Amino acid sequence: MPRIAGIDVPDKKKIYFALQYIHGIGPKFSANILAEAKIDPNRRSNELSEQDLAHINSIIDSGFLVEGALRRQVSQNIQRLKDIRSYRGERHRRGLPVRGQRTRCNARTRKGRKKTVAGKKGVKAK
Repeated sequence: MPRIAGIDVPDKKKIYFALQYIHGIGPKFSANILAEAKIDPNRRSNELSEQDLAHINSIIDSGFLVEGALRRQVSQNIQRLKDIRSYRGERHRRGLPVRGQRTRCNARTRKGRKKTVAGKKGVKAK
């Protein structure tokens, strides 16, 4: 498996898709990196020479925030929102949707599994 930016990328896949296994690199950045390195996006990652891999690594190191540094920056941004007690920070703290989605129904991804609350027993009227 070739190592790019400290990450093992799949060797049977095309390099365009293999680069997207790195956290912080999506389709657009993958295409930009390969265009700058002058590498055909349809080549398999195991077909690349050490020189090509080194060139891709240098491009990523010089211009992109990836993996641990990116995760750290995102968590610091969320922590800042919590510290200043903003609305978005409070939503993060409570584990509720942050971007304005409804919570009356749905929102199960953020809220987790249903917590069934025992309902009131039906009172028989005479």
